[in-house]
Amino acid sequence: MATYVLVHGAWGGAHGWRLVRPLLRAAGHDVFTPSLTGIGERAHLASPLVDLTTHTLDVANTILYEDLSDIVLLGFSYGGMVVTSALQHVAERVRHLVYLDAFVPGDGDSLSSLNGQPPRHAGLLGGEWLVPFIERHYEDGDQASWELARRTLHPAACFDEPVRLAGALETYRFSRTYVKATGEPREVSNGHFWAMADRYRDDPHWQYHEIATDHLIPVKRPRELADLLLAMA
Repeated sequence: MATYVLVHGAWGGAHGWRLVRPLLRAAGHDVFTPSLTGIGERAHLASPLVDLTTHTLDVANTILYEDLSDIVLLGFSYGGMVVTSALQHVAERVRHLVYLDAFVPGDGDSLSSLNGQPPRHAGLLGGEWLVPFIERHYEDGDQASWELARRTLHPAACFDEPVRLAGALETYRFSRTYVKATGEPREVSNGHFWAMADRYRDDPHWQYHEIATDHLIPVKRPRELADLLLAMA
């Protein structure tokens, strides 16, 4: 039996894994999908003080309080920042680290810096501290209505705070996978995601996989994603 900890992305919530969770559990595995403070079902806790450290502890404390070990830890999109940051607390409990069309920061990187954007100074009095969500394409009207009703604004400080990482990911004992959504052309997709795909595709220290859909893999290709995760078990 494997234990999966799946971390959602920006503007989302644990509900984003609703199609993947039952597939993994039906195969006999434990699945944890921590909710990040201030977004999704925890949007009522949003404030200018919510930052990457907050989300790091949301995930690390789930792992520590549940006493999880030998886990498959996955970060989707912005969740890649969170799982990387969480390594300072739980690295020895991770067996396999997965980045799902996600940011892969090094020490000192923030999401803003990886995107080539200046800090928003969200904590300053009167500053804009909530970031509107990015528009996404859905496969039909029902799917769009369900998803859009649950998209929330995101605390900007999460995007400005840098990650602290003790060493390069390749120096850790766990194995690593990068999964790229190839259904979005490079010119409309986040450039960092494609850069990571190019970097890890032939890297012997990484496993690399592709899923032929756009960025919303957990919603649009849950079976394919679950099969990939089950193979890691």
